Amino acid sequence: MASLTDYSGIVQRLLDERKAFVERTGLDTIESIHDTVNDRYLLIINTWNGEKRSYGVFIHIDIVDGKIWIQRDGTEDGVIDDLIKAGVPKEHIVLAYRSPFVRQFTGFAVS
Repeated sequence: MASLTDYSGIVQRLLDERKAFVERTGLDTIESIHDTVNDRYLLIINTWNGEKRSYGVFIHIDIVDGKIWIQRDGTEDGVIDDLIKAGVPKEHIVLAYRSPFVRQFTGFAVS
């Protein structure tokens, strides 16, 4: 099991690995943003295709009170399994994109 102090490193590594994967496909410009002071981490697309701009958040994760809050996960396979494989217990993962009422039925932390 990962310790609470490892969560920032786990999240940063996870986002950087996904960024590297997307860059290898050559499809888009993607940015990994690590705000280690406020424990906020994002993976965003930020590019232009001719006259059309593509911008959006793929993943947004916060670390709040020792728990990993998944604010947004727009990936196909999700980041939850990666967090669990890295040693983060389910009770330290909050599916913040779900309503507080629904969270109690997910098997993950409520808050």
